[in-house]
Formats: sequence, structure tokens, C-alpha cells
Amino acid sequence: MSTLHISSAFDRDLEAIQAQIMKMGGMVEAAILDAAKSLETRDLELAEQVRAGDKAIDKLEETINEEAARVIALRAPTAIDLRLILSVIKISAALERIGDYAKNMAKRTSVLADLPEVQGSQTALRRMAREVQGMLKDALDCYVQRDADLAMKVIAQDADVDQMYNALFREFLTFMMEDPRNITPCMHLHFIAKNTERMGDLVTNIAEQVVYLVTGETPDEARQKEDRSSTDSSISKV
Repeated sequence: MSTLHISSAFDRDLEAIQAQIMKMGGMVEAAILDAAKSLETRDLELAEQVRAGDKAIDKLEETINEEAARVIALRAPTAIDLRLILSVIKISAALERIGDYAKNMAKRTSVLADLPEVQGSQTALRRMAREVQGMLKDALDCYVQRDADLAMKVIAQDADVDQMYNALFREFLTFMMEDPRNITPCMHLHFIAKNTERMGDLVTNIAEQVVYLVTGETPDEARQKEDRSSTDSSISKV
């Protein structure tokens, strides 16, 4: 009976931690979309809400880590249970970092509101952010469902985000070369695009953790990154 009691308590602990992960994931999804919307519509109030909300995301990560450490100390999990706890810690760290990038996007909204608008750029960035948010939703779904196949599909989607970033990078270079007045806003917009691309990388990390959780192994093939901006000779001109 005591063994059953311990097992039941352990299951409750795991369920509570995973519920917190899903709550944190929902908050981060909302932050991504709201930050992109505030940028597109130049909604300073919404941008401030995103910045303020990041504190709650940070706090939830701390709570998850504390709970995970407590479970490891009290329950001494092994095998699949230990993989689950370790994955939770890594996933919460990735979510917290994605939240930081969303906050950074919101910070730029107030700056860009006072600068000339670069035609079509905010809409393109919002579309890119939606792509990342969709990836994150799928990554969280495959975590709940323990679906390694869906996780691999999320990993493959990162190439689409990279391509969107590359296209924006080239557009920003063109705008800056055409009109020097575009340089400052395009630099800020490029910063946002790069942060959004990094969000995609972090979502991919979450999906890789799901594969690890389900199979005990990380994906065999290294990700093929499509971000070529760092090797573009034009970058030295920016």
C-alpha cells in the first residue's frame, strides 16, 4: 500500500508540473501574437501589456524549476520519469526565452511608432510570428500526446521560418539601399525578425525534447539551418 501511495503522489506531482508547463506555453503563445499585433498596429498599450506579462512567465519558470527539483529530491525518479522531469526543465527554459524575445519585440514597438513605416514589413513580421506560434502550439500538443512523429514535423517547419527570415533580410537591405531614411527603422525591424527566427529555433528545441522524452534519443540528423544572413556579404554594409 505504501508503494502505491508513493506512486500515486508522484503521478500527481508530475501532472501538476505538466499543467504548469501548458499554462506557461499558453502565456507565451499569447505574448508572441500580441507582440506582433502591437507592432503591426502600433498599439503601445498592447505592447506594454506584453512587457508586463513577461514577469509572470519568468515567475512560472521559477515555480516549475523549484517543483521539478523537489520531485527529483523526494521521489528519486528513474528511466522515463527522470527523462520527463529533465525535459520539463529544458522546455520551461525554452519557453521563458521565447517570452523574452516577445518582450523585446514589444519594446521595439514604441521606438518604431515614431519612425517612418516600412511598407509591408510589419504585416510580414506578424505572419512570421504566427508561423512560430503555430509551431509552438503543435510542439505543446505533441508533448501532451507524446507524439514523436508530430514533433519531427515541427522540427522540419523551422526551415520555413528560416526562409521567411531570409526573405525579410533581403527586403530590408533593399529598402536601406534605396532610401537612407529607411536605415534606422529597418535595423529595428531586422532585430525583430532575427529574434522571431530564434523563437523558431527554441520551439524546435522543445520538439526535440519531445522526441527525447518518447524515444530516449535526440533526433539523429542535425538541423539544416536556412538562415544565410550571417554569410551574406551585404551584411557588412548594414
